[in-house]
Amino acid sequence: MKSPKPYFTNNVFELEESATERKALLDKIQSFSEDFIDTLDTQKAFHYDTHAATERDFFLKINRDKESLDDILAFFKERVVDTGLNPASGGHLGYIPGGGIYSSALGDYLAAVTNRYAGVFYASPGAVKMEDALIHWTGKLMGFSDGFGGNLTSGGSIANLIALHTAKHHKNITTSKASKSVVYCTSQSHHSIYKALKIIGLENCIIREIPLDSHFRISVSALGTQIKHDEHIGLNPFLIIANAGSTDVGAIDPMEKLSNISKTHNIWMHVDAAYGGFFMLTALGKERLKGIELADSVILDPHKSLFMPYGLGIVLVKNIDHLASAHAYSANYMRDAEMENQYSPADLSPELSKHFRGLRMWLPLKLYGESVFSGYLNEKLQLTNYLHQELKAIGYEVLCEPDLTVVAFRLELKNYDSDVLNKIILDEIQKDGRIFISSTVLEDKLTLRAAILSFRTHQKEIDLFLHLLKKIKHQLDI
Repeated sequence: MKSPKPYFTNNVFELEESATERKALLDKIQSFSEDFIDTLDTQKAFHYDTHAATERDFFLKINRDKESLDDILAFFKERVVDTGLNPASGGHLGYIPGGGIYSSALGDYLAAVTNRYAGVFYASPGAVKMEDALIHWTGKLMGFSDGFGGNLTSGGSIANLIALHTAKHHKNITTSKASKSVVYCTSQSHHSIYKALKIIGLENCIIREIPLDSHFRISVSALGTQIKHDEHIGLNPFLIIANAGSTDVGAIDPMEKLSNISKTHNIWMHVDAAYGGFFMLTALGKERLKGIELADSVILDPHKSLFMPYGLGIVLVKNIDHLASAHAYSANYMRDAEMENQYSPADLSPELSKHFRGLRMWLPLKLYGESVFSGYLNEKLQLTNYLHQELKAIGYEVLCEPDLTVVAFRLELKNYDSDVLNKIILDEIQKDGRIFISSTVLEDKLTLRAAILSFRTHQKEIDLFLHLLKKIKHQLDI
């Protein structure tokens, strides 16, 4: 009998490179990476008007042709690195920056090369234990007692989704009950909250936007009055959304008082601490975030205030059984993975397939320890206070004293419409490109905002920013 013909007639298996080939690829990637980091001081934080298509974009298309890594990297630099916002820059003061520490990228490299599957304990007990250790560390940092649980997510949006779904499930808010169920938030609540409510089938809930105080925090008295009114007319208050560092101004809601209200009325209290939560590593943060340990659920983003690269969030739920109950599933093909007394990440979130995200957080924390991160966060708090004082000294209006590291400000000059004036300032800063800031609308006026959080942002970046603001004001005020 003849032997069957081999399926592969070409014995070149190109996806399995030799050691020499791997080294050649890695050397080029490393050289590109080193050049990028070494030249950050001379790179722009923002490339103005780089969104239009160019002839080079044809290179994006996938076809049968091979391309050299040199050509690929050249295109990547031209059409990705040198366009739009540069979140790795210390001049990035827009939105809520993070920075992307190098050791975290190495953790991602190891996770991808070893290709650990971190969805279930059975498949990779070491990877799951590592992620569990990170969740335990974060929960204890927030002040949670034993019995809590959590999950490493792709960011704050999915973390909010998991937390709100858990609240919905625990409070038994079915579709038929949604129209009489009430969610309490403010104009400072992140848009991912509204997206999450829509995705989990609660877009028909009654959403009460509670007024703010002069520091853009939720009005506790207005909340209490609204809840009593809603109960009186037969509605079902079930969810309070609190901020621990709002995006617009970094405001921290009074969480102890909110917890008292939630307990009195049996309402789930959720804290969005995506930006502010890790300031618990500082003395000032612990003081201002007092009461976060009283929440039923909290979310945080290590890719913000732990300076990790984009793609890492954390959700914590005070009672892990509530989290597990809301995300329980079973499938015949997964029977081998079922373990007694051991939750897998897939039991606590919508994800079954998931990247081994834990290594990008665990590796830097083990390399440097908590105190290094505390030191950087303290520096950002000090820089914020410095910017706050200097802005007032050069004639800009600061809307409120910063709770954390966001400063909201604007310029008012005679003979200028406020929105037009501040849009001119925003455009001039962004056209210069060395510093990037963003804007929002507060008190019905366009407002500029600087968020100091990148680990690469130091006094020289803040001084450059102040220099630009002085120069622009002088030109406008002639």
